[in-house]
Amino acid sequence: HVNAPIEWEQYDVSGETPGGEAVFKQALESLKRNRVGLKGILYTPIDSTGHNSWNVAMRQQLDIYASVVLCKSLPGFPTRHNNVDFAIIRENTEGEYSGLEHQSYPGVVESLKVSTKFKAERIIRFAFDFALKNGRKKVTCVHKANIMKLGDGLFLNTFRQVAEEYKSSGIEYNDMIVDNTSMQLVAKPQQFDVMVMPNLYGAIVSNIGAALVGGPGIVPGCNIGRDYAVFEPGCRHVAKDIMGKNMANPAAMVLSATMMLRHLGLDSIANNIATATYDVINSGKVRTMDMGGNSSTSDFTGAIISNL
Repeated sequence: HVNAPIEWEQYDVSGETPGGEAVFKQALESLKRNRVGLKGILYTPIDSTGHNSWNVAMRQQLDIYASVVLCKSLPGFPTRHNNVDFAIIRENTEGEYSGLEHQSYPGVVESLKVSTKFKAERIIRFAFDFALKNGRKKVTCVHKANIMKLGDGLFLNTFRQVAEEYKSSGIEYNDMIVDNTSMQLVAKPQQFDVMVMPNLYGAIVSNIGAALVGGPGIVPGCNIGRDYAVFEPGCRHVAKDIMGKNMANPAAMVLSATMMLRHLGLDSIANNIATATYDVINSGKVRTMDMGGNSSTSDFTGAIISNL
C-alpha cells in the first residue's frame, strides 16, 4: 500500500511450538545477515524444564544493548493521566538477565546479577545522546543503590560521571530509587522525560508506563546495538490468551515498524503509516478489545490502510 522498498525474510517462531529452536536459529542467522529485523514477542515457558528466553538470547548474541520504549498519551484515547510523554532506555544484556543461576545445595539457589562499568556507561551515554537528538530536557537514572551498593552503586556513580560531561548541553539529570519511581510514575508521570535503568527495572517500569498510556497494544519499542537493530512492541507481552483469535491490537507492532522505517532512512513512508495509525486511534471508531471496543485486529489494520 505504501510500496516501502523492503524485502522480507519471514520466520514463524513462537517459542511455544516443539522443534522451534531450529527455526529460531535460522531467524537469528537472518538477523545477522540483514542487520535489521521486526519481531513479535516470543513465548518463554515458566517451567524450569522449558527453554531459556529466546528474546534474551537474541539481545545477548546480537549485543542489541539498548531497549527504547516510548510511552506517550495519544489524542482520542484518554486515560487517567494526560500529557504523558517519556522514553524508557533499558540496558538489555546483563544485570539480573545474565542467566547465571545454580542450586548450591538442595533448596538453596544462587542467582547472579552481573554489572559492568563498560555496559553501564554505554547505556547511559545512549540515553543522554537520545535526549540530545530528540530535544528532550531531562534524564532520570533509576536504581536501587541504597541496597545493592556495589551493583547498582556502580550504575549510579557511572551515571553521575557521564552526566557531568553533558552538563554543557543543558540537559538536566536526577536519580530515583526504583520503588519510589514506581509510585511517582503512577502519581505524577509528567515529571519524567528520559529514564535510564538496568535490565530488570526496565522490564517493570515499561509495564507501568504502558498501563499509564493505554496498555501494551499501543506502545512501540526497539532494541539497538552497534551492528544490529530489532524492532518489537515495547511492552513485551506475549498475549498468549488471545493467540489466534484476531483480537490483538496491532498498533504497537505497526508503530514499531514505523520506527524501523525511520532507522532505514524512510522517514516519509514512516510518517505516512504513523499518521494513519494515530488517526484511527483519534477517530475512536475502530477500537480493539483492549481499548474498550470489539473490533478485530483485521478491522484495525484495514482502518489504518484506508487512512493511508
